[in-house]
Amino acid sequence: MAVIEVRDLHKRYGDKVAVEDVSFTVERGEIFGILGPNGAGKTTTVECLEGIRVPDRGTVSVLGLDPQRDKAEVRQRLGVQLQESQLPDKLRVGEALELYSSFYRNPADPEKLLTTLGLADKRDTGYKKLSGGQKQRLSIALALIGSPEVAVLDELTTGLDPQARRDTWDLIETVRDQGVTVLLVTHFMEEAERLCDRIAVIDAGRVVAVDTPHGLVAGVDDEQRVRFRPSGPIDDELLRALPAVRRVERHGGQVIVTGGGNVVAAVTSLLARNHVIAGELRVEQANLDDAFVALTGRKLEN
Repeated sequence: MAVIEVRDLHKRYGDKVAVEDVSFTVERGEIFGILGPNGAGKTTTVECLEGIRVPDRGTVSVLGLDPQRDKAEVRQRLGVQLQESQLPDKLRVGEALELYSSFYRNPADPEKLLTTLGLADKRDTGYKKLSGGQKQRLSIALALIGSPEVAVLDELTTGLDPQARRDTWDLIETVRDQGVTVLLVTHFMEEAERLCDRIAVIDAGRVVAVDTPHGLVAGVDDEQRVRFRPSGPIDDELLRALPAVRRVERHGGQVIVTGGGNVVAAVTSLLARNHVIAGELRVEQANLDDAFVALTGRKLEN
């Protein structure tokens, strides 16, 4: 069941088209990613979902509601973590949650939320004294305090160190496991690949593809590359004769075999039959970075 439906969404600022005929749906219970570079139109798209921006044309539905006509009801059922969110320096974590909980008719238990998000020992700590990761945890808590059915998380891990980023990813998966549908806006490939059930790739205001991470990659390139240093001589023609192999290259003492399907098993079996050990064996395959380049013609800079 779709909880978010976007059809032919268009938004312009003066002469600049920020979002051009964007369409996608988000199914209940999934983590749906919107992936693209800064300035691609990601934030404008979600601001139209949240009722912050008024589309120039197209339709948006959130939980069967119109974000403009039914703005008050949408805000009760949609949790939002904004890309730029700041609180007063001296506002304590517990005070922030108590304040935000007063905005909702069915708020979550602040103490339980603090415990779930690892902030129980920071209840009386001022916002200014929190680390970057703790501020992001608090922003998630504020997005969830209204017991939302859908949570929008916009560039949640920007500026975090690698460990804090991975801790935050674990939290997002916990949120989904508790029954909340998550719309995740990101420009981090690893984040999208790790978390998202499906991804809409947006570039220059347009959706260029919607699929699972695996589907996006498979649609671009199903090749695998097997790199190794053979312990003894192995005839390239033996490798080329394998049905899964498409090409064989040598660089110095390294052999690179490219193919599809079960090429890894085929190559390693052949080497074993010929009593050759594959030293420094490495298997490479296309990833989401490769898919993005194929879809847009350029790399996504983090």
